[in-house]
Order: sequence, then C-alpha cells, then structure tokens
Amino acid sequence: MRTDYDVAVVGGGLLGSAIAWGLGRLGKRVAVLDEGDITKRASRANFALVWVQSKGLGMPAYTVWTVHASQAWGRLALELKQQTGLDVALQQNGGFHLTLGDDEFGQRTELVKRMHNQTGAADYKMEMLSASEVKKSLPLIGPEVSGGSYCPLDGHVNSLRTFRAFHTGFRAFGIDYFPERPVSAISKSGGEFRLATPKGELRAAKIVLAAGNANQTLAPMVGLYAPMGPTRGQIVVTERTMPFLPHPLTTIRQTDEGTVMIGDSKEDELDDRALKHSISAVMTDRAQRMFPHLSRLNVVRSWAGIRVMPQDGFPIYDQSETHPGAFVACCHSGVTLASNHAFEIARMVAQGALEPELVGAFSASRFGGAGAANNSGY
Repeated sequence: MRTDYDVAVVGGGLLGSAIAWGLGRLGKRVAVLDEGDITKRASRANFALVWVQSKGLGMPAYTVWTVHASQAWGRLALELKQQTGLDVALQQNGGFHLTLGDDEFGQRTELVKRMHNQTGAADYKMEMLSASEVKKSLPLIGPEVSGGSYCPLDGHVNSLRTFRAFHTGFRAFGIDYFPERPVSAISKSGGEFRLATPKGELRAAKIVLAAGNANQTLAPMVGLYAPMGPTRGQIVVTERTMPFLPHPLTTIRQTDEGTVMIGDSKEDELDDRALKHSISAVMTDRAQRMFPHLSRLNVVRSWAGIRVMPQDGFPIYDQSETHPGAFVACCHSGVTLASNHAFEIARMVAQGALEPELVGAFSASRFGGAGAANNSGY
C-alpha cells in the first residue's frame, strides 16, 4: 500500500468518514485507517436524527454549531447524491418532542425557557405547543399526549445510506480505505507522522483522530486529550406500515422505507451482547401511548449498541501543540454534525489550523486536565 499521504484519518465510522470525504473533496491525498466491520461501531447505534432542539444547555456555542450543521445538511445530501447517486433520504421539515401528562409538559416548558435564556445561543425557534396544536401536524397522537416542543430545523436521514454514500465517495475522490488497521502507536519524525498497524506502517503529513471511544488511548500519543465515556443504547424497529409520521420525534421516527424506529435509552455500560427487555418495554409502552395504533404492529428487530460520548456530552475538536499537524475530533452526534465535519472541520484540517471563532469552545482545555460530569450535550 502507499505510505505517503497528506492526511491519515484514524477511524472509519460516520465521523471519520465525513472528515475524510471532506478532505478528498478538497483534493487531498487521504488514507482512512479503520478497525473494520468487527468493531463496535457507533454509526450502527445512532437514531439518525438531524437534531437541534434541546442541544447546548450549558454551552450555547454548541447550539450555534448544531444550527450551522442543520442548515448545511441539504447541501451535503445534494453533493452526496450528485457524486454517488445515493439518496440519503434527508427530511428536514421540523421535529417534535412529545410529552405525556402535565408534569412532563411542565418540565419540557422549563427546559425550553432555560435554553432560550442562554446568552450567545442561536435563534432556532424552538417552541412549546399544546396537544391540540400538535394534533394539527400529528393527527394520530393519543389522548395521553399533553403537548410538546417543536423546532423547524429538526429532521432525520437514512444514516446507513449516508455512511455508504461517504464510502462510495471515497473511491471517486481516490481516498484509500484500509479496514482491519487499528492503530497501535503514533510517532512523528522527519516532518511526518508514522502510524503503526498490524499490516504495516503508514506515513502522513497530518493525522485526524476520529476513532470514537478509542480516541482516549490515541490522543495522548500526540499530546492531545480526549476524555470519553461510552454509553449503551437500545433501538426497536417495527414492520413497515402506512405513512403516518410526517415529522420525526426525539424518540420515534418513521423511516423512508416505512418501518418505525423507537429508541431513547442510555446506559453507562459496554456490554451490547444482549438486550434488556425491561428497557425495550418502557420505550414501546411510551410509543404506543403517543400513537395508539402502533400496538397493532409487529416488532421485526431490536438491538443494543455502543455510542460515543465525550465526558461532558459536548464535542471535542483540538489540534496538538506538541505535535503540529495532529487533530482530534470526538462527538456523540455524528449524524447531526456530519455536514460540519465534511465542510468545516475538513477545511480547517486542510488549512492546518482550527478556527477559534467556530470551534474554539470545543477544545478539551475546558476540562482543565480532568473530567467533568455529564451535561446535556445531546
């Protein structure tokens, strides 16, 4: 294999693929080093939302960054389709978070107030709607729905098709993809990085660490810091049914193929070999109370997956002071932020420096060398 590249991206999941595609789009010679299909890839455990509402409580810069991503998603979907012929099924006509009962409605109303009261947050037009107002957009809601929040910037995509489109685009851009190449060591000499893999060494002028939870181990090799904490989530999928959900919800969405995905669980553990049926029962019960007709559908599959979570929930983008040319990228919302990674982060890496006005708030220096408690980054 070739060993000299402009940039080596470590990690071939959705985050690393978006950055690599963006670099290839700029004409860079790019290699992607990936563990391959055996890895616990977070790209398979996501809920495929392009989501703005409720993101950024405690860090208004994240609201701005997320709105920026939402507004750029249409451009990304169009460029992927023009290049690969693959329609990623982007639907972006606003999304809901529904509440059951008065207590949940009150809690959500308070959250919306706190989000809007943050200084420096973008205007994303999130608002609370009564049950009768929600029913105008979602006529099949059940009598227990007390209302909910709505944001016109929210939407969803077919995330697996997006992943496939990025990898299909690799070939058109001449990007080399190397599966089964986990990186075990990184050094720098003679102005280039040397990455050790089980199948030989690869050299590149710059590197981007986009390896999800493995960034914790890789980042210190080049003087960077990436405090991560994996989380586990479960998803339930029904058989195909008639179109009934014209807007995605935080916890329920109907795919472009007609199935219904249900999932909003979060557990702090790493074992994804077995489902916890008690969790699936709670998720499906709430879904049926929101849309009673879902009780007539069969569940066709469900799974648990490991997701990526920076320690305070917000993204981490940094460049190394001790190893110039080394960058790290970590986030939970690889789908929502894919457009930013493809267009903005790739552009900054190509230019050789992150831009503080866009991503300065996401430096790991905010941790002060130590971890922080989970916040509301997603």
